[in-house]
Amino acid sequence: MDLCPQRLRPLILAVALLAASEAPAFARDHDDARRAVEAGEIRPLDEILNTIRSKLPGEVVGVKLEREAGTWTYEFRVVDAKGRLFEIHVDAKSGFVERTRAK
Repeated sequence: MDLCPQRLRPLILAVALLAASEAPAFARDHDDARRAVEAGEIRPLDEILNTIRSKLPGEVVGVKLEREAGTWTYEFRVVDAKGRLFEIHVDAKSGFVERTRAK
């Protein structure tokens, strides 16, 4: 199955919203994320993706927005051309890639 960027966006949003509703450490829903963006605590997901896309080793297949110890982090799941899965943690305010690890 070939996922083009237009078809991948709804999948990313769905995964992000699902992940955000499943664990207490994650943003409870899109309202929490929206409030964080409006308060300047985080940058919108599309801005972060535009900033880091060249640093990603492949296609984004999942996103979580997490808040730990007062710091918001986007966690991206990325699959490279060889099918390897990576977890990429990005500071949600600055867009700085904090860490990347193979899964």
